[in-house]
Amino acid sequence: MLNQYETVFILTPVLSESQVKETVDKFRKVITAGKGKIVHEEDWGLKKLAYPIQKKSTGFYHLFEFTCDGSLIEKIEVEFKRDERIIRFLTMKMDKYAIAYAEKKRNLKKEKKVEEV
Repeated sequence: MLNQYETVFILTPVLSESQVKETVDKFRKVITAGKGKIVHEEDWGLKKLAYPIQKKSTGFYHLFEFTCDGSLIEKIEVEFKRDERIIRFLTMKMDKYAIAYAEKKRNLKKEKKVEEV
């Protein structure tokens, strides 16, 4: 059975826009190559960190929500550790409540966008 996961990772702030896109594409391919399916993706942009990491106070945040076999998580995390552009990452297995909450949150965002137009 496939589980649903959510991974948030922070890229170093010294990257250019194209380097950020390239890094995000790399991890998207790691997930899809491992027979994972991306359910949702969010680019949170450059944000201030709660505390300095590697003497940096900001970073580019990105979120992937995806379904895959549990064995793929280890491969993804090894890739995160090997990539010097990633300064932090966190992967969380989502239970049915977290999945429902994430879907509800996305639907509310969609409704707000429709109202704005």
